[in-house]
Amino acid sequence: MSKTTKRDALLALMVHTPDEPGALHALTQVILEHQANITYVDIAERREGDSTIYFELEDVAAPDILINDLSVLPIVEMVERAPSFAKVYGKRIIVIGGGAQVGQVVVGAVAEADRHNIRGERISVDTIPLIGEENLASAVRAVARLPRAVGLVLAGALMGGDVAQAVREVRDKGIIVLSLNMPGSVPDAADLVVSDPVQAGVMAVMAVSASAHFDIRRQRGRRY
Repeated sequence: MSKTTKRDALLALMVHTPDEPGALHALTQVILEHQANITYVDIAERREGDSTIYFELEDVAAPDILINDLSVLPIVEMVERAPSFAKVYGKRIIVIGGGAQVGQVVVGAVAEADRHNIRGERISVDTIPLIGEENLASAVRAVARLPRAVGLVLAGALMGGDVAQAVREVRDKGIIVLSLNMPGSVPDAADLVVSDPVQAGVMAVMAVSASAHFDIRRQRGRRY
């Protein structure tokens, strides 16, 4: 099965329930009875005693029956089908570092992502300007916990120490890491080092794109 087919096969649901203990357990019990696999769940909204729980499910044999079984639960106010985050926002590239450098990386990443997204692919770009070794290391490690995050660009003037260790950890979890050419040990820990921030953004998108003719395995350890 291709990646696109598997992604499109996801069943995404918005379930409106009272904001009370046991609501999530009741919903997941029905999902278990249908032998569906929960690939992502989030409490998307809590307001005035109500909550909206978002599910992404795969291996759903009978979507309409599952939706009906959820709808008849006493706690369920409404069940809505929704496009999955993977279909709407797609793969995520995270850019972390100094404000000026982050901004320039985003210029390249957004321009390149636009080119791919116009043709039907989905790649989104998220950013957070940060300073300080502890803050940066925590942010890098958190990338591995972000849904659909596949690429990270470290854009700063000086990064090393625990940040470099965090880079090695997220690379071990399958995240592709690009770094600007800067002092510190982070460039040595990254998959690829690019001096120009705009080009770094472009290459980050190319590295995660399914349609670009760019193989990060052939570029690892290089500096441009």
